[in-house]
Amino acid sequence: MSFVDQITRIFTLMQSHFREALLIIAILWVIQLVNAVLGYRLNVFGIYPRHASGLVGIPFFSCLHASFNHLFFNSIPLLILLDFMLLRGIPAFTCATVFIVVCSGLLTWLFGRRGIHVGASTLVMGYWGYFLVNAYHHPSVLSIVLGVLCLYYLGGL
Repeated sequence: MSFVDQITRIFTLMQSHFREALLIIAILWVIQLVNAVLGYRLNVFGIYPRHASGLVGIPFFSCLHASFNHLFFNSIPLLILLDFMLLRGIPAFTCATVFIVVCSGLLTWLFGRRGIHVGASTLVMGYWGYFLVNAYHHPSVLSIVLGVLCLYYLGGL
C-alpha cells in the first residue's frame, strides 16, 4: 500500500469516527447545560486538592467546566484529539482516557492550588502527549501523521 493510499485511508477512518467524537462533545455540552441550570452546583464534584473529599472528583472533573466559554475552548481541540484517539481503536481510547484522567486527577489533587479544579484541559494535553510519544516510540505512517498533525495544529496549547 502506497503512502498516499495510507493517508487516504487515515482520513476515511477519521470521517467514520467523527460521529462518536461529536457525540462525546455533545454529552459534555449537555452536562454543562444541566450544571448551568443547577447554578454550577455539580462543580462540587471537581477536584479539591489535598482533601479526602476531593478524591471523589477524579473521575468527574474532566466532564465539568466552569463556564460555557471554558467548555467551548476545550471542545475544539478535544474534538480533533478524540477523533484521532478513536482511530487507535476503542481499547486504546479507553485505556489512554482512564490513565490520563486518573494520573492527571491524582497529580492535580497532590499539587493543585486551593480551589475546585474542573475541565477537560488535562484530557486534551494528555491525548496530545500520547500522540507525540506514540509517534516517537512506535513509528508508523498513522502514528507519525497523527503526531505531526498534533504538533502542527495544537503545538501552541
